[in-house]
Amino acid sequence: MAHESLRIIRDEHSALAAMLRSLSLMVQRGPSDAPDKFFDVLRAMLFYIDEFPERLHHPKETELLFPKVLQVAPQVAPAIARLEKDHQQGESAVRELQHLLLAWELLGDSRRAAFDAAARDYVKFYLDHMQLEETQILPQAEKSLSAQDWTELDAAFASNRDPLTGKYPRDPLYDRLFTRIVMTAPEPIGLGSTR
Repeated sequence: MAHESLRIIRDEHSALAAMLRSLSLMVQRGPSDAPDKFFDVLRAMLFYIDEFPERLHHPKETELLFPKVLQVAPQVAPAIARLEKDHQQGESAVRELQHLLLAWELLGDSRRAAFDAAARDYVKFYLDHMQLEETQILPQAEKSLSAQDWTELDAAFASNRDPLTGKYPRDPLYDRLFTRIVMTAPEPIGLGSTR
């Protein structure tokens, strides 16, 4: 039986992975002859990561999913401990990236290497984090949680409406952010130039 919360988590992971890959592609290409547009969309991408996954997605995993899984499958405690540590560090890591991006934009190319290195580390950290959730926690949840657990989780995650999954209508509150990212970022997340 497919559980709505698992589908939502996986959809959100896919959208975020696409965002991270697009961010990496943009950083590799650099600002070229359109630095204002380049820095604008990178700021929007980092804001999205801070605003949606950090504030909506992670708290539901930490407060709802992980405790339920840990209760019925104590053998995943080391993985959950690592994931919770990741969640605690995630917000400060994305804020540090935002700071490094601003330094690059305002102080020039002498600050690019610091942002490049931090962005590569962050993308790897986040992709590894999602892979651990999808290979250890979600399968264990699927196997072990009760019908009541799934009812609670499905209801909680159903309130997530990440527009970048492509499954939900855009929220007017985030419409400008969504448009800015999609129209400028390269594939797989946007429609911007791949060159």
